[in-house]
Amino acid sequence: MTNKKPLIVLTGPTAVGKTKCSIELAKKIGGEIISADSMQVYRYMNIGTDKITKQEMDGVPHHLIDILDPTESFNVTMFQKLAKEAVEAILHRGRIPIIVGGTGFYIQALLYDIDFSEGKEDLSLRDHYSKICEERGKEALHEMLRKVDAEAAEAIPFGNVKRVIRALEYYDLTGERISEHNRRQREKTSPYQFHYFVLTRERALLYEKIDRRVEEMMERGLEGEVRSLLEGTYRQDGSRAASEQMQKETVPLQIVDSSLALSDRMTSMQGLGYREMADFFAGKCSRERAVLRIKQNTRHFAKRQLTWFRREKEVIWINKADFGEDDSRIVQEIQKGL
Repeated sequence: MTNKKPLIVLTGPTAVGKTKCSIELAKKIGGEIISADSMQVYRYMNIGTDKITKQEMDGVPHHLIDILDPTESFNVTMFQKLAKEAVEAILHRGRIPIIVGGTGFYIQALLYDIDFSEGKEDLSLRDHYSKICEERGKEALHEMLRKVDAEAAEAIPFGNVKRVIRALEYYDLTGERISEHNRRQREKTSPYQFHYFVLTRERALLYEKIDRRVEEMMERGLEGEVRSLLEGTYRQDGSRAASEQMQKETVPLQIVDSSLALSDRMTSMQGLGYREMADFFAGKCSRERAVLRIKQNTRHFAKRQLTWFRREKEVIWINKADFGEDDSRIVQEIQKGL
């Protein structure tokens, strides 16, 4: 017998098709879903995050979605705290918590109750690396990390400047690579009796789905959504964002509310699709180039996700092709593993 708390993880790379499976699974087993997506926590950011809609939820309770304004920061420590609270509340109701999302670091932090209080901090070091980022760019900063901790650089996208700086800071202060620290944390015993499912599909099909999703996001109004964030008008009627996407000539940005307007340095603007479109509005690239970069960066992100999941322990891989891409058959297979 175990006194550990039951928990299910359903994850996989972006565009693999987690949403429908998660809804069907939750209905079958009496579950509630906790989002492990670092971007879906933000209100008003629906298109670029491919956020699940109320209709798609189909009555299944969801947690950690639309809980912050885009001007607020979010990190793994906040996720860990909120997710643990959600797990307890769901179990108290006699239901099963299902973690759904592709942010592997967040999932790991919850499963193994990773202690983020370890290690010293040095604000002067952070300022030092922040200045390097401003002067030489995110890519140069990321390359510095790659030279001292290639494993961490592989796991942390260059756009996540805060995590890159934290990894460099940790190495400078301790002489230990942060990837080694994280590996040691993963050796801890989990407080949960968990089942960890990773959906996957053939790479060519996955990349095709990614490209198609990006094109659909542009058609749905991603350009207008990013404009509304940069101008500070996102609390207004969302119809403006959709209509602006149809404009062939881009009107220069006009800051309407400086207290709400986002800068490209904010946490929320580091998400895929947002930072590339922000570069477009800043005149750093054409619209066509921005779309191409979104596709490329999303494919690279999917590759990093798969690399991360392969390193995790006690993972059950489910290739959707083995089940004819049929969500019902996939859910049946998941239930067999519970």
